[in-house]
Amino acid sequence: MAIELEGKIIETTPTGYLVDIADWSEELAKLIAAEEGVELTEKHWDLMNYLRDEFINNGGNQPNTRTIIKTMADKWGSKPSQKDLYALFPKDPSKQGGRIAGLPESRRKGGY
Repeated sequence: MAIELEGKIIETTPTGYLVDIADWSEELAKLIAAEEGVELTEKHWDLMNYLRDEFINNGGNQPNTRTIIKTMADKWGSKPSQKDLYALFPKDPSKQGGRIAGLPESRRKGGY
């Protein structure tokens, strides 16, 4: 699979994740989100920036939903519920959020 953005072909895996994290840009995130029916808001960007920071600066860490809730509570000043995060990314905050944020597919299984 591939995505075309501004005349450049960006390779993806069969499940839609970027092959090379360096290909990611905010414009690409907007394109992927639009294709998935997600309209990006400030909260989406907060969550995606957190996921990118954890992956890039914390040894490839891909936090689960429970950890995302705790971090976003600190960021937003109120504790979101799991339902709130799924309202942002209906196909799973860590997986769909990570895909739109240009991260590799999480190999983590469900649970805490």
